[in-house]
Amino acid sequence: MEPRLIWPETALQSQTHTEQEPLSAALDVHAQPSGERTASRSFRRRVGSALAGAGALAAKFAAQLKALLLLLPNLKLLLTAGTALVSIAAYAMLWGWSFAIGFVALLFIHEIGHVIQLRREGISASAPTFIPFLGAVIASRSLGDSAAAEARVGLAGPILGSAGAGLCLAIGEVTGSGLLLGLAYVGFLINLFNLIPVVPLDGGRAMAAMAPGLWFLGFGAIIAAAIVFPNPFLLLIILFAGFELWRRWQHRRSRTLQSAAYYRVPARTRMLVGVVYISLIALLAAGMDASFVSRAIT
Repeated sequence: MEPRLIWPETALQSQTHTEQEPLSAALDVHAQPSGERTASRSFRRRVGSALAGAGALAAKFAAQLKALLLLLPNLKLLLTAGTALVSIAAYAMLWGWSFAIGFVALLFIHEIGHVIQLRREGISASAPTFIPFLGAVIASRSLGDSAAAEARVGLAGPILGSAGAGLCLAIGEVTGSGLLLGLAYVGFLINLFNLIPVVPLDGGRAMAAMAPGLWFLGFGAIIAAAIVFPNPFLLLIILFAGFELWRRWQHRRSRTLQSAAYYRVPARTRMLVGVVYISLIALLAAGMDASFVSRAIT
């Protein structure tokens, strides 16, 4: 057999071919069939569409949120109207629709008295929010920079509220309406109750300028009323009053410059607050007597 000679370049070519095979194999590992590449592109398109939809939804939500912020003052009015309607429905289950509407209107007049005085003191206040069977509340950052301002804010509610009840009494007397006389009676009663000298009631606000020590007398009166007339709402008032009394008394006894300045009230102002406070009690008691009706409300 005739021997074959392998030239060096032939051997090199053979070796080079051998070394390139792993590289080609490696490249073939990453190569995908046509069907898989199509599925991958379809998946990416779906993800992109989902992200685009989410972005559009976020932009729409941001636009709606901006519009909502612009309508914020109207939303506050809607909150007042909505809670008023809920309260009217709750009271209507006990007293009927006519009386419930009148009662909520009297609560609104009372709270507006606080709002007006707060704004006169340079303090912004929210519109009233009604809480069924507990009355209504307003929100503000403070009640003034002194106990005298707090007393003015506190007494403004019963003053305007008493005027509202007095209007019901006057019209009721002229027309002979038992409904209006009943509303007048309840209006006088609610405003008189609010003058109990304990925080956070309006009478307690007045006592901040007159004699804070009378807070304890008012707290005892609330407890006595709850014993004589057991009522879950009186118990809630006792809880709130007890916490507020402890907090306020601790603040007053702290003897800091801030506390001393807050409770420093001129004698003339203290006397005027006392005259208004006692006069309101007398007028409200007389109003209750004048508006009392023994027959059922029609």
